[in-house]
Amino acid sequence: MRRQTLPRRLGTAARWPVGVSLTSWRYLWRTTPLYRDEIAGSWAEDAPPPVPDDVDREDVQWPEDGSGPHFHRRYSVRIEGSRLSAAELVGQLKADPDRAAPSEFATFQKLRGEPGTLRVNDEFVVRMPGPWDGPVRVASISPRSFRLITLAGHLEAGQIEFRASDGERLEFEIESWAKSGDRLSELLYDRLRISKEVQFHMWTSFLERVVKLSGGRRSGGLRIQTRKVRDERALEALRGRAFNFDEASRATWTEESGWHIDDYCQPLPDERPGQPEPAGPWERAQGFLRDYEFADPQVVRPLFRREGPLEGRDMLLEARFLGLRFRLGVRVGRVIDETRSVEGRDVRVWGWGYSTLQGHLEMGHMDYEVWKWLDTGAVEFRVHVVSRPGRIPNPILRLGFRLFGRREQVRFAKSACARMAQLVFVPA
Repeated sequence: MRRQTLPRRLGTAARWPVGVSLTSWRYLWRTTPLYRDEIAGSWAEDAPPPVPDDVDREDVQWPEDGSGPHFHRRYSVRIEGSRLSAAELVGQLKADPDRAAPSEFATFQKLRGEPGTLRVNDEFVVRMPGPWDGPVRVASISPRSFRLITLAGHLEAGQIEFRASDGERLEFEIESWAKSGDRLSELLYDRLRISKEVQFHMWTSFLERVVKLSGGRRSGGLRIQTRKVRDERALEALRGRAFNFDEASRATWTEESGWHIDDYCQPLPDERPGQPEPAGPWERAQGFLRDYEFADPQVVRPLFRREGPLEGRDMLLEARFLGLRFRLGVRVGRVIDETRSVEGRDVRVWGWGYSTLQGHLEMGHMDYEVWKWLDTGAVEFRVHVVSRPGRIPNPILRLGFRLFGRREQVRFAKSACARMAQLVFVPA
């Protein structure tokens, strides 16, 4: 495997500040309109295309070799008055990708194959003054496109395709499917966003140079769409995982035996007395509760399959604290949908709760419910928590949880109440 040597990785790291500085400087002077958005994706819609059988598999860095979320990106530009057809434009890039590469950011150096031509299994290395520096192999070619696949040592694991199409206006597009190549790359890309901005600026600059190469002019702005697919392998690993407590011991979960028992009640906008109103505060809160949207994404982000039933659903919760992330598995129990009598008053209740799975930092159960008092129309969001620290083998992590865990648990519950109120409240 052609992994980068330590001196090579250190040399690359030493050039990161240069890449970031160049990116910042070019941003300050850039006047090209950019239309940029990032949305959630799914593996079914955003998986990379299959690799043709004639591609050499040696040293390929596959998505499963990578780390963190999978990103499916499209960078596109429309060109008016191009002197080249789609096939001619792509032909120019096949002969020499450096014709459109922003040389102050990146150069394509051919390692394998004849100069001036492009064939399947030819290889390049992309040199950058930032962390996106690594080898690629040609995976497919057509008259109007070519696709590259990353090799061992690249800081991404995936594929990227360059293509053009003829129409009322010539359109050029770069489409990629990739994860970060390792944990360090994930930290720099998805968490600190350093290499993400360097990469973004590189490919948008590439589009601008493609326009110039075509002899035409840009029609409108550059469009960049990113679809982020969270790593579902960790979610799959929860299937069949047991709870991290003895289910028969629930009757002993009392404060006297060392359990924390907390109840939170967040008032929501009132309705008229009687059953919940269509599209009223109770029903809106029910929708936010069903999809776990009440959780503050700065504190906890969930991963689960929305298309499956709520009861029995496995969820992977990504808790965030001081730049660290902890993946915590839980499983939803019974869904509650009933009218109760509380101190002689009827209240309509919908909700659900989850229990902690093996590997969670805590053990216990959390219930989330939306209440409507039928006699007054008052609507409430209620959270009930029974918990205690879990069995944490790592002594440093155990100490950290002992110092901060309880505080962060209370912070999550309070932020969930505040966010639910913010989501449900609609100004008159």
